[in-house]
Amino acid sequence: MKIAISGAGGFIGTHLVSMFKEKGWEVSPLHTTDFDLDETAFGKKLLGADVVIHLAGASISKRWSEEYKKVLYASRVDTAKKIVTAMAKMEQKPQLFICTSAVGIYAASGKYDEEHALYAEDFLGRLAKEWESAALKSKELGIRTIIFRYGIVLGHGGGILKEMLLPFKLGLGGTIGDGKQNFSWVHINDLMRAYLFAIEHPEMKGIYNLMAPNPTTNYGLTKALGSALHRPTLFAIPKFLLQLRFGSEAAEAISSGQYVTSKRLPEAGFEFEFKTIEAALNNLYG
Repeated sequence: MKIAISGAGGFIGTHLVSMFKEKGWEVSPLHTTDFDLDETAFGKKLLGADVVIHLAGASISKRWSEEYKKVLYASRVDTAKKIVTAMAKMEQKPQLFICTSAVGIYAASGKYDEEHALYAEDFLGRLAKEWESAALKSKELGIRTIIFRYGIVLGHGGGILKEMLLPFKLGLGGTIGDGKQNFSWVHINDLMRAYLFAIEHPEMKGIYNLMAPNPTTNYGLTKALGSALHRPTLFAIPKFLLQLRFGSEAAEAISSGQYVTSKRLPEAGFEFEFKTIEAALNNLYG
């Protein structure tokens, strides 16, 4: 089995690469600079791949200037288009293409799954929709296509917990604002297992929410992390501080949240190991 994967050096990518190598599979990383190659040279990077996984995307945890919005778009949508274009020209096409998407595609109010949803019309919502649209073009090539919509990924070495850990260990952790915003999440181990499950189950295709069955709130996350670390959580981060650092639009996205669960993954036979935020954080830090 040969896996071509973008974003291989990132938080999620490094975990997936380790898992694939442990199984004895060949991994071919797609580096950021590879997307600057012409179509012919880029296509050679995918030769022989049974599975192509697209994880790459610039961080949203920065100030969203109009220029940086273009970076966010290009790093997701343009890269997905380039991969699909390259696969279209391959004589021996990959059997499976898995592209990332995000919980930000859903509106901040309401409770949703893959079949019952209201979609966001803000920048992140529109970005996710165009990202998915570009990736789903691979279906027209006869390639089995899966899109995994992530919640917040919890694990060692990256993601939101990397940012939260130091202040929490110092006893300075707390909620964002009143902490009532929804928080849909997944443990990194369940995420890795879901990728393996998708590769090994050829009947799977389409869009799947890759999120634990019990979303929490920002307050629930704060209390569970404080409990796992045996630290107090007395503070709250005012929204205006986020606005000062990230700008109003990005701060709004960071301080809001979605309540989203997965309907299609359990229907396919996948079972989440970490179903509650307490179980996930106790596993990581307890």
